[in-house]
Amino acid sequence: MGKGVLRYAGLFILLILLQVVVFNNLQLSGYINPYIYVMFILLLPYEISGWLLLGLGLLTGLTVDTFMNTIGMHSSATLFMAFLRPYVLNLFTDREDMDQKGNPSMQVNGLVWFIKYSLVLVFMHHLSLFFIESFTFTGFFLTLWRVILSTLATTAFILILESLTIKK
Repeated sequence: MGKGVLRYAGLFILLILLQVVVFNNLQLSGYINPYIYVMFILLLPYEISGWLLLGLGLLTGLTVDTFMNTIGMHSSATLFMAFLRPYVLNLFTDREDMDQKGNPSMQVNGLVWFIKYSLVLVFMHHLSLFFIESFTFTGFFLTLWRVILSTLATTAFILILESLTIKK
């Protein structure tokens, strides 16, 4: 139990540091904003309780909000993503896979499954984040374009990071 907590604490710190130090400083045409810190929510174990999942989603968002000075935008979007995660897992995962101990990963569930799982949750996170950020539907298609491009970029970076952790 203690080893798993330390592993996830290390993952949390690593992803937040990567987000703050590297990915926040990437200038990708103003339309693409990769937010890889959401990978923390994606990789949490299947058997995590709902209240803990929501609490970790809120903590993750609040941490990013603190560093980015965004006053609750990331908290709201990450909490929404954590709320949707069990439903997306039920949609894409067989019951026997979820009954096993462990966490969703490319190595266990396969590349196609992990891409679908990541794309849906990252898209929902970005959709809520960018519409909270713009707080209007005036530039709806421009905001939607930003959501799509950022979702693709974030998912690509998550896949790269996930492929680095695969044990040969």
